[in-house]
Amino acid sequence: MKYELLIIYLFIINVSTFILYGIDKKKAIKHKFRISENTLIFSAFIGGSLGALLGMQFFRHKTKHPKFIIGVPVCFIINIISVLYICGFIRL
Repeated sequence: MKYELLIIYLFIINVSTFILYGIDKKKAIKHKFRISENTLIFSAFIGGSLGALLGMQFFRHKTKHPKFIIGVPVCFIINIISVLYICGFIRL
């Protein structure tokens, strides 16, 4: 299929991002060294926004921080537009 690599990439980045949010939540509970907010947002921006949204809800993590409440959905919209553009469904 033409878009196999894109699908594989999106799967890997979203699962990885979901796991990152879980790891960060666990570290927050234990008062350990944390994953930076920039890393969490960046992972959403490069394609892992669905994993970030699911991680935020599943782990109840970063759900009160405006940077995440606004930033992650914006990344999700950017990711959707990017995928639609790459697949040729929209032209900018």
